[in-house]
Amino acid sequence: MNRVQEDARAKNRAGDKISKAREEAVQLVYEVTEQGAYANLALMKTLRHAKLSATDRSLLTGLVNGTIRMLKHLDWVLNIFLKQDISKQNPWLRSILRVSAYQIMFMERIPDFASVNEAVELSRKRCNPNLAKVTNGVLRNLVRHKDDIKYPPPGSPEYLAVYYSHPQELVDNLLTLFGAQQSESILAYNNRPAEVDFRVNTLKISQDELIRELQQSGVKCYASPVLPCCIRIEALEGPLEELPAYREGRFYVQNEASMLAAIILDPLPGEKVFDLCSGVGGKTTHMAEKMQNQGLIKACDSYPRKIDMLKANCARLGINIVEARTQDIMLLEEEQEPVGRVLLDVPCSGSGVLNRRSDARWNKDMAGIKQLTSVQSQFLHKAVSLLDSGGYLLYSTCSILPEENEQVVQAFIADNPFDLVGFDQKLSFFPLEARDKENARQGMLTLLPGKYDTDGMFFALMQKSKASGVRGRAGT
Repeated sequence: MNRVQEDARAKNRAGDKISKAREEAVQLVYEVTEQGAYANLALMKTLRHAKLSATDRSLLTGLVNGTIRMLKHLDWVLNIFLKQDISKQNPWLRSILRVSAYQIMFMERIPDFASVNEAVELSRKRCNPNLAKVTNGVLRNLVRHKDDIKYPPPGSPEYLAVYYSHPQELVDNLLTLFGAQQSESILAYNNRPAEVDFRVNTLKISQDELIRELQQSGVKCYASPVLPCCIRIEALEGPLEELPAYREGRFYVQNEASMLAAIILDPLPGEKVFDLCSGVGGKTTHMAEKMQNQGLIKACDSYPRKIDMLKANCARLGINIVEARTQDIMLLEEEQEPVGRVLLDVPCSGSGVLNRRSDARWNKDMAGIKQLTSVQSQFLHKAVSLLDSGGYLLYSTCSILPEENEQVVQAFIADNPFDLVGFDQKLSFFPLEARDKENARQGMLTLLPGKYDTDGMFFALMQKSKASGVRGRAGT
């Protein structure tokens, strides 16, 4: 038997000792970090096709999202035990070490020896016996010394970036805006697994009735303490789509902060509303529920796939007042009859929802925000021509950066016949702190990630001056 045949047999024997979930995790981390794949899409595809138990599906999801989220932290730790920087290592070895280090550092229920042994076998299979020895030495050293890791000076900007695994530029920006204590809270929240909230479809069921049904289906859940239309999920076994309550349209998955948009805009039954950046329809369908499925919502998005999903969501929820179409809103013609309310949830940096996608923080270009703010401003000016005098415009983002929020709104108001409108009374049920309540009273509110156990969001409610006439200047 020649050397090539011996190596092949060794790799086959190694493969027999590796769990499917961990091998898939390394594969996905490799695709994301080395080939530029999107973590959520790659993971979704694997979960759809791989034959994994519920336990292994959960393990795979945790390993991939956790490793990608904590890349900077893991690389700092691994570089302590590597002779050469991790950026210079074999790409497969790099992925194997990162996934294994994540298990050792952050997953207490997995025995260290299991993480090390499988990493060695994976290195033998994906790389070669020599790199398997490197894996063994590095990870065993990490196991012995993981409680003695030295990070940058506590409290320093570098420490926050490394320990909480965020780009340094983003950390520096947060520190300037919010100070050390609040910034650290935001960073910690970004590293928590995203919460799952169900919005009760009030067209079909009450909150109490849905909780009872979900609990009978084995879902651990409880009523949200801050939103009467929301249920918080503690544990959910099996695919969401298999729940009878989901198939029959009795709830919609949506974060609590996002649910506030429809509550703030407050469309009434029988009204006509424009949703200019509808996406897949979370806020659209919530408005339809508040309108008791009476009136008309014209929903637009430039992505056909999102509009298809919006239509499917409406059908599942039993909503028939949404007129959805694929449309670049800058090409919308002026309506013969302007509407009374417009929701404009613009494309943004997503700086308030970095916990939702594990790779999002690594794909943010702070310099690119200027391009985003230009688009946001154009969309706002376009909304003017679609809104009747005296009508209401809600501008929202899932960003916490002033240049996408307050600065865009203030520049818009300075150039258009609009005034901010307070909405603190609409949120009387929500436990806003005094400063946030005052901001809402003045017409603008930023929810920082984790502050109220929700994602980060921004809302600005404006009213078009009645003296401005039916049309406003559309702008460009």
